[in-house]
Amino acid sequence: MKSQTTKKRKKVGEVIAKYDTHRPTDAPFWNEIVCGDSATLMRLIPSHSVNLVITSPPYFNQRDYGAGIGNEKKVDEYLSNLMEIFKESVRIIKDTGSIVFNLGDKYEDSSLLLVPYRFAIAATEQCNVTLVNSITWVKTNPTPRQFKRRLVSSTEPFFHFVKSEKYHYYLDEFLKRDEPARTNGNGGSGENIGKSYFALIDKSEMTAHQKKMARTALEQVIEEVKAETVQSFRMKIRGIHSEPFGGQEGGRKIQLDRNGFTIIRIYGNPLKRDVIETSVESIKGNPHPAIYPTQIVREFIKLLTKPGDVICDPFVGSGSTAVAAKQLDRVYIGFDINQTYCDYAEERLYELKYQPKLLETR
Repeated sequence: MKSQTTKKRKKVGEVIAKYDTHRPTDAPFWNEIVCGDSATLMRLIPSHSVNLVITSPPYFNQRDYGAGIGNEKKVDEYLSNLMEIFKESVRIIKDTGSIVFNLGDKYEDSSLLLVPYRFAIAATEQCNVTLVNSITWVKTNPTPRQFKRRLVSSTEPFFHFVKSEKYHYYLDEFLKRDEPARTNGNGGSGENIGKSYFALIDKSEMTAHQKKMARTALEQVIEEVKAETVQSFRMKIRGIHSEPFGGQEGGRKIQLDRNGFTIIRIYGNPLKRDVIETSVESIKGNPHPAIYPTQIVREFIKLLTKPGDVICDPFVGSGSTAVAAKQLDRVYIGFDINQTYCDYAEERLYELKYQPKLLETR
């Protein structure tokens, strides 16, 4: 499938030269995932041509991403390289646009470095931008670790910057119920809610007793959605879906092992406050070590853009930003230095176009 769905890598010049007939002449990389150094590629985007830059750069010395930012020896060098990307982000957004950066922190000699906040301070001091909000992402399923002398880290900040008081803010549109997410997430719509999950239960490796339990639990949560006591849900089935993030030995992992399934209930619109509460996303077969949930990206896209707007992610990774943009009828631009990640992001976009239900129920 990969050879059929993944585009052959093109040189940067070829990408820019290849315009669709409807593409504006000042918008290179229109609906493209491009493999390369984002510091170089972003310089090719015209000034004041993007509505939103939203990204989650590689964290400082947290994981091996293969190359590029995140592998620096010193935190000051990391912040300096990151600021080069941020300065380009400020240049390419319109006066009505926004920038959203998500960063994680790092311990060194048993002390937090406060990397995200050092970055935010540097951005406001060096780039003449305003920090509108620091939105806290609360992970409902943080990786479990048994620290003896500190608590488990379960939050990360999303910083919302603007360069003008003219920035667009679609609060009314944002506060509407997210029907597309609810419909796709539940595996159907209307009377078909959850129908795809029933079929997966039948095909699963669960015992007859476990299948009966799964159908009963599924019927119950479907009634909760119809009664609007929950907004949506996800169901994970052993042997079909990926295990919960981190493969932890408690909670949903136990439910999968014992019952053969687990159901994740999703409540309301969490971003009415400056807090997002959602689980860390996992997708079966994903090569990226740390994807951020598409649900979070969707919330920012609805809040800060309108259909047809251009959204750029200079560290697109597994493609969450591009997927969310495509789902919401926005234009995406995605860069990443890692070839494997770019290929996988394109596969996700292909599946979204031709097999949307398969993508959403993984």
